[in-house]
Amino acid sequence: MCPTGSSLWPARTIPDLRSAFDILDVDHDSRISHEDLKTSYAEADDGIIGTMMSVADSNRDGYVEYEEFEKVMQSNAPAGVLEDVFKAMDGDGDGKVGFGDLRRYLEGAGLQVDDDEIKAMIRLGDVDGQNNGVTFHGFLKILAA
Repeated sequence: MCPTGSSLWPARTIPDLRSAFDILDVDHDSRISHEDLKTSYAEADDGIIGTMMSVADSNRDGYVEYEEFEKVMQSNAPAGVLEDVFKAMDGDGDGKVGFGDLRRYLEGAGLQVDDDEIKAMIRLGDVDGQNNGVTFHGFLKILAA
């Protein structure tokens, strides 16, 4: 669903597409809408969001169901969706999703979590043992769990 086409991790090797879909399905209605993408990609304009939707919404009903998402993710073209989700979560752009980044992102998505839950998420994705943030590699580790 990403118009950039760049990828740090080829789509064919994504172990759990359902996790990625669930992250983008902000309102948890089992389909990705234009509004879900606006929430996930806050900095993207409507043109980019529209392009993402047109790439994935093969039945043209205005939503991306899991099967459509899976089909797009298995293709080579828009493989950068996970990188884009990670970048959206990395609010300060330092290459790591830290405590503040994660709190902001989850609250923006309407999810209420306490400090201990956020710290546990960071520990789960911490690949360097420092507990100072989750890198993209750690983010993939969380999705694969």
